[in-house]
Amino acid sequence: MWVENRRCEVWAMGVAGKALFLDRDGVINHEVGYLHTAEEVRWVEGIFELCRVAVGLGYRLVVVTNQAGIARGLYTEEQYEALTAWMLAEFVKEGAALDAVYFCPFHPEGVGKYKREHEDRKPGTGMLRRAAKELGVELGASVMVGDRCTDIAAANAAGLRRAFLLEGTETSGCKGEYKLVKTLHQVQEWLVVAAAASADEVAKGDGDLDGALD
Repeated sequence: MWVENRRCEVWAMGVAGKALFLDRDGVINHEVGYLHTAEEVRWVEGIFELCRVAVGLGYRLVVVTNQAGIARGLYTEEQYEALTAWMLAEFVKEGAALDAVYFCPFHPEGVGKYKREHEDRKPGTGMLRRAAKELGVELGASVMVGDRCTDIAAANAAGLRRAFLLEGTETSGCKGEYKLVKTLHQVQEWLVVAAAASADEVAKGDGDLDGALD
């Protein structure tokens, strides 16, 4: 169903207890510089497989993306919406339908109505907290995959269980708690191990899952 907010928007379906939060540019698709057309999209290797596995493990798939290109006047919200609709359809074709896509078009160096600070803009936690409220997501059981320090900061501030930084964009590391990964397959492996460990720890009555995984 289509859910609209006058400031930031979301495509949302269903309710879940935990989510796999994904940044878009640099995690779902390769960075090309203010992406806004389907012709420019190059998928990051492993993204669809990761999402299929995550869904099978009970995660909802939620995209949280800053869209400074809108704020800077490089493309319109309508162009963004058209690209997002196309991407949603591609994920459905790949058997990994996204549950929600949140975006924030504001930037302090933007133009017109978009020139402002906003709690939804990462490292702000607004989009994550909106997902928790609107989709019934438990942030403490959820995971973030990003490629920038702003993704890590947002995940940490919102109290997510785990944050992954995909190698390549940041050259000097980030502050905060996260796991650096070279590929999305490593995130997939962690989700599988975590699920198996969770089941085992529940059976044993031992709650120190993260300690066992680390």
